[in-house]
Amino acid sequence: MNTEKDVSFWDRTSRKYAKSAIADQAGYERSLDRTRALLEPEDRVLELGCGTGTTALRLAGDVESYLATDISAGMIAIANEKSAADPISGLVFRIAAVETVAPDAAGFDAILGFNYLHLVRDLSDTLRCIRALLVADGFFISKTPCVGDMNPLIGFALLPAMRMVGKAPYANVFKAAELNRHIQDAGFDILVSESHATGRRDARPYIVARKR
Repeated sequence: MNTEKDVSFWDRTSRKYAKSAIADQAGYERSLDRTRALLEPEDRVLELGCGTGTTALRLAGDVESYLATDISAGMIAIANEKSAADPISGLVFRIAAVETVAPDAAGFDAILGFNYLHLVRDLSDTLRCIRALLVADGFFISKTPCVGDMNPLIGFALLPAMRMVGKAPYANVFKAAELNRHIQDAGFDILVSESHATGRRDARPYIVARKR
């Protein structure tokens, strides 16, 4: 599947994206705290779709190594700028998709994908790749917009129209129940599925899944 348009969109919007505020800062902090509690100091962590590195810079200091990846060179350039200003031992930013990440002999103890799964073009294949990169009993931790649980106009009218004029990237439309099935079918047991939203209904479940 062609991802050139996706890369072009994120490269083109990377500087604007870097300046945008987090919509629910308290909810984001809850997700960070929950994730940090699951990680061990000796862990090797992979983050997919890291964007401009905000989450990586918050979590990398708590683990042994942290590889943060994104398909957008523009996003990774900004992440490297941030990292250069405040370096963290063991943190590396790299342009890569999950299919091109070469696992080391040991594998990753945890793989993170925040605001990521709805943007991939082949969800089942992506989840299989994630599983293959994890150690036995490794964790996959995600927080993903389930567009199918939002207003139907968003997924079936607004997003397609915005994509046609280059104002939105590709986005997969699925519900939380469908996402859970995909994760389980890929060989994971779901341990946690919860909302971290502040004072509003949230269609972005925070999921912790363990490799079977």
